[in-house]
Amino acid sequence: MTEVEVLQLLVSPAHRLAGRPSDGPSPGPSDERVPQVEVRRGLGLVGDRYYARPAHRNAAVTLMAFENLPADADLRHTRRNVLLRGVDIDSCVGSTIALDCGTGPVVFAVNRPARPCAWMDVTIGPGAQLALRGRGGVRCTPLSDGVITLGPATFRVVAGPDDAGP
Repeated sequence: MTEVEVLQLLVSPAHRLAGRPSDGPSPGPSDERVPQVEVRRGLGLVGDRYYARPAHRNAAVTLMAFENLPADADLRHTRRNVLLRGVDIDSCVGSTIALDCGTGPVVFAVNRPARPCAWMDVTIGPGAQLALRGRGGVRCTPLSDGVITLGPATFRVVAGPDDAGP
């Protein structure tokens, strides 16, 4: 078990980075960061743009490591949902993880990397897409219901990629 910190949470009701990056982000609230999120098994984050969307069930929640975030950037720029300090989340692809903020563990299947797109060069700055390659976070499926809140938490790998069996 590893002690981590949940630094930011983002729940966005609209997909703001659609179309061409040169056109800029779609209008929306200036800050979609929240103090806590409600997680639903197999569905995602209540109120988020990917909640209960069949095409996004394997990528409903994105987690990112603070240590990989460029200076002066935050979740509003990367459009990830959970920003964690203290864990190399990008190394957990293929694993099942648990994050516990004190109200019980929320379990996720870490399915694949969240690859940075050309929008990163617009929202963060030139070169951000390349700088975040391999460090842009991970896309997950929630395997349990629960709540994630800002502040200290525990993180553990429940099963690694080699534990899946035949």
